[in-house]
Amino acid sequence: QVQLVESGGGLVQPGGSLRLSCVGSGTDLSGDHVAWFQGRARELVALLDTDGRTMFANSAKGRFSITRDNAQNAFYLQMDNLRPGDTSVYYCNTYPTRFNWGQGTQVTVSS
Repeated sequence: QVQLVESGGGLVQPGGSLRLSCVGSGTDLSGDHVAWFQGRARELVALLDTDGRTMFANSAKGRFSITRDNAQNAFYLQMDNLRPGDTSVYYCNTYPTRFNWGQGTQVTVSS
């Protein structure tokens, strides 16, 4: 059974940072484009393709970065200079999405 498990969310003050992790099991993610999404609408936040190219939502550009560690079958979202508008549940998946959504990880940006 394939599982993607998100972690790393939390409560942070505006201007703070978080690093989200997504670990896969039951599948090898190294051959997939991978991405982070937010909210019920699963809006795309960041994408990393298998060639290392990245794409970000306008709101994330310059503040977020996405990386992967194929040896760990994992990928990450580094979130810097967080804003209250970034508050959401963040989900990971391949791109295009191939697997069931996980529980996500809650990010709350508040003073």
